[in-house]
Amino acid sequence: MSVFETPERDAAAPGVGKGGQDVDRRAERDVADRPKRSGSRSRSRSREEIMVPEAEFRSYYNRPIVKAPVWTHEIAAYLFTGGLAAGSALLGAGGDLTGRPALRRAGRIAALGALGASTYFLIADLGRPERFHHMLRIAKPTSPMSMGTWILSAFGGAAGVAAAAEIAPAVLPERGPLGLLRRAMPLTGRASGLAAAAAAPALATYTAVLLADTATPSWHEAYPELPFVFGGSALASGAAVGLIAAPVEQNRPAVRLAVAGAVLEQAAAHRVEHGMGLLSEPYRQGRAGRLLRLSRVLTIAGAAGAVLGRRSRVISALSGAALLAASAATRFGIFDGGVASAKDPKYTVIPQRARLAAREAAAADDAS
Repeated sequence: MSVFETPERDAAAPGVGKGGQDVDRRAERDVADRPKRSGSRSRSRSREEIMVPEAEFRSYYNRPIVKAPVWTHEIAAYLFTGGLAAGSALLGAGGDLTGRPALRRAGRIAALGALGASTYFLIADLGRPERFHHMLRIAKPTSPMSMGTWILSAFGGAAGVAAAAEIAPAVLPERGPLGLLRRAMPLTGRASGLAAAAAAPALATYTAVLLADTATPSWHEAYPELPFVFGGSALASGAAVGLIAAPVEQNRPAVRLAVAGAVLEQAAAHRVEHGMGLLSEPYRQGRAGRLLRLSRVLTIAGAAGAVLGRRSRVISALSGAALLAASAATRFGIFDGGVASAKDPKYTVIPQRARLAAREAAAADDAS
């Protein structure tokens, strides 16, 4: 016997069993002990199952299932300035019809300035200015981008003439041919201002249709609510212009517009953030969630300040600034939430499986 061998190890060596077959006595002991070990083995298996990580949704080569939008934050800025232009045009028309010249002037000039900024951001994202021109070669009703280009152009012409009517008395002489033009500008400005206000709702909401028309999951699912979010945001930002620029004696319509816009925006935004199941999640997390929470706080503060501080020039201006910041945060938050949903495959896979299961259940009910 070797010095490294022990009686126990020797007893475990293969021997001769019945029928002349070799039997491993250790295997016999294992078989005998199996009933005793079954409980501990099942407990071990259950512990292993608990520790298994949740499944991750992946696609080939870890690429997103839905291609994320190639748009940059210039488009988010375009969404904000377009809404500001629309809301300001409505404010200017309201000031004109109610005999509030300061409100009218602020709305018309702000509408033209915001429209210029919006056009800049759009062209900057397109890369080449001629691309915007090429969009005007055809009008395609089924294309939100095509219709948006025409809406933007029509609104721009009307808003430009309305703003020119505000500047004309300061730059045109009272006599001569230019004097005739100066005297015609008030009537022309009113007609153009009303035309811009008529196009303002389409300008404020067509961008929501543009986002919802994509395959981006959280944008597409929010198609019923996004126009109301953007429309309310546009009203609140237009009201902010009046609160900042007009004296308190003339800003009562701006106060009403601020409250109406805030209620509409926050009611629709709440449905976007909580009413779409899993696809609402990107709007509550990360940068999008922070921006939308900030927007909610600023909107409530701005609307409350507009009502409670309507006799104070300082409080009105601060309320207007809060509403402007809230409108920008809303547009950037909606933009970031949609982009985040396109980057995570689960926001595409799980809703598709749920829709498929619902169709199969409906088919089974019809068959039965």
